[in-house]
Amino acid sequence: MIAVLGECVADAFVADEAGEPREGLTLRVLPGGGPANTAVALARLGTRARFLGRVSDDVFGRLFRRRLEAAGVDLAAVVAAPQRSTLGVLALDEDGRATFSFHDEGAADWQWTGAELTPDRLGNAACLHTGSMALVREPGAAEVARFAAACAPRATISIDPNVRPGLATRQAYLDRLPASADILKLSDDDLDFLLPGTPPEAACDHWHGQGVRLVVVTRGAAGALVSLAGERSEVPGLRVEVADTVGAGDAFTAGLLHHLDAAGHLGGRLDRLDMETARAAAVFANRVAALTCTVPGADPPALEAVSR
Repeated sequence: MIAVLGECVADAFVADEAGEPREGLTLRVLPGGGPANTAVALARLGTRARFLGRVSDDVFGRLFRRRLEAAGVDLAAVVAAPQRSTLGVLALDEDGRATFSFHDEGAADWQWTGAELTPDRLGNAACLHTGSMALVREPGAAEVARFAAACAPRATISIDPNVRPGLATRQAYLDRLPASADILKLSDDDLDFLLPGTPPEAACDHWHGQGVRLVVVTRGAAGALVSLAGERSEVPGLRVEVADTVGAGDAFTAGLLHHLDAAGHLGGRLDRLDMETARAAAVFANRVAALTCTVPGADPPALEAVSR
């Protein structure tokens, strides 16, 4: 089992502004949020997934629960939160890439307490994955860091920062990244923000030096760079008809963790992981992400679709 800790977000897509009346906009709301997307993608791939989140009982929170339950995600560790849900307003460019505006003040996702994040919430999971806003949004970020450190002796720790520059400073993200991490997945946009002007290979070595064994940098249509303790391999991109890229990075993370779990490498420090297996995991993950791009919103594929 893989435990995923973080937020759910109501993704409100802006309709074509050119076709809207002058006095308003039409929004289409779909359930999202990086960690929730990853948990759903894992479950659809056939990996047991447990979601650790603070979920509101408002209209969006009920939408989140229905989505997670429908995918078969374990909700035993979910906290019923009295605060409201986070709303993210998305506008898509001509390439299907989204820009986000988050409405999250006082929202449920960031209000973790030590009493809510006790080590038993991990259950028997072999891996804890976290990231996105959970890394940097206080007061919960400090509790998330403590929880990850407490889980590290018995679980592989995976982090995807999924950087949103408007939510925290560069230094706030950098301060959180290496903590207990065995796997670090970043996009090329993440790197541009975190270590501007640094070649991807040098960035990988930077985090290897801080103890991260596996670093994977996704490059959109150009594929991905896999770096295992300094040994490198390139994974080519896949050509697909893109609806949008929302949730593609989360789906990639799920594909990567699913493949590593199936190969028996989660549950420790990845000491037995070799480059051939790491690259195969990234190839699989790349296909999961590409298929997610072919449908609107964060709607990852089932294993049967990936295996065709």
